[in-house]
Amino acid sequence: MNLLQLSPADWQALWLTLKLCAVTTLLLLLIATPLAWWLAFGKQKRHSLVEAVVTLPLVLPPTVLGFYLLLLFSPQQGIGLWLSSLGLPPLLFSFEGLVLGSVIYSLPFAVQPLKQCFRTVGKQPLETAALLGAGRFDRFVHVLLPLTRPGFIAAASLTFAHTLGEFGMIMMIGGSIAGETKVLSVLIYDHTEAMNYGAAHQLSLLIVLMSMVLLFGLNRWQQERR
Repeated sequence: MNLLQLSPADWQALWLTLKLCAVTTLLLLLIATPLAWWLAFGKQKRHSLVEAVVTLPLVLPPTVLGFYLLLLFSPQQGIGLWLSSLGLPPLLFSFEGLVLGSVIYSLPFAVQPLKQCFRTVGKQPLETAALLGAGRFDRFVHVLLPLTRPGFIAAASLTFAHTLGEFGMIMMIGGSIAGETKVLSVLIYDHTEAMNYGAAHQLSLLIVLMSMVLLFGLNRWQQERR
């Protein structure tokens, strides 16, 4: 496949997709780190409900999640109404809305690897560093991050790959607006609807190759590390 054959609209969708994946991955690493730590070592009584909520996107159809996000982001109710009262732009059919939806949709793919990694490492290295006089920031940067680097790499890789293939949720809250919400998966659908199967094949193969390279690299790195 010659990527130079991609049209300007295809390149625009590719850039938008990569941007969405990168922003979602960065935000989820920031959000999932304290959440995964709490799930790994916090009070057990509340864990079951919170973990069920966090894991819910794994079993819900994307259109179901997208439907409730559509209601939540609507200017007539929920977050959308609150934003509208503040004079802020709506989340529906916007890149910002896609980011928020993607963060919710991919949350378990960031939380689960980090939680398992935190449990494997345990609290003892941090407690030892604290006894030696290390502050919280030093313990996080110089102790926790190096020991749990595999968990962070796995979380980032899985989140990026999962966001790359989003479709149902994006169609529900973002539609197909060029340059704003038309990511690769949506453009593939548009090409298929127009019976432009050659263009759809190119973009589908591109997503397959990107996902394969990402997951192959992650698996190879894990094997070499073992």
